[in-house]
Amino acid sequence: MLDYHAGDVAGIDSATLKIVGRNAYGYLRSERGVHRFVRISPFDSAGRRHTSFVSIDVMPELDDSVEVDINPADVKMDVYRASGAGGQHINKTSSAVRLTHEPTGIVVASQQERSQFQNKDLAYNMLRAKLYQLEMDKKEAERAKIAGSQMENGWGSQIRSYVFQPYRMVKDHRTNYESSNPQAVMDGALDPFIDAYLRWKLASENPE
Repeated sequence: MLDYHAGDVAGIDSATLKIVGRNAYGYLRSERGVHRFVRISPFDSAGRRHTSFVSIDVMPELDDSVEVDINPADVKMDVYRASGAGGQHINKTSSAVRLTHEPTGIVVASQQERSQFQNKDLAYNMLRAKLYQLEMDKKEAERAKIAGSQMENGWGSQIRSYVFQPYRMVKDHRTNYESSNPQAVMDGALDPFIDAYLRWKLASENPE
């Protein structure tokens, strides 16, 4: 876990994870987008249903062969005390680093390492990946616009819904793949959704 911020009441406000594995980005890019949850809120004494949204971003880790120019003058750096696990040392020193790319408003942060310099390197790597992904998104949006299939990536265009009440179902709105076991999906049973996404993506990019 590279960065973690707890919610005001409970749970997680935001978190940044690094996932390593063969074709990790190729598989997990299927999770990029807005996810909608419908459930009985544990914080509602009346037991009413609540709808909440989670935005997930997935970006590749770039190697040195990919060039992304970042003007240091465009980057604001803040240091702060890490809030995650790591013992007394990590909380006593301002080792965590937050970078803000002012032209785009992109913000990245790292508090995984004990050294501020190491966290700065990690944060810059994340910023490079974010800027690269931003450029790829622009190109893909332009291609989709030309093809007449552009879809806005916003709160009104969630990619998947997880319904726990009044019935139980997970539905991917891109592929129409469904599961009647939302708890299993929450516990990590994503393979069928990933497979359906890859098939859908291949078909959409290579129409007959």
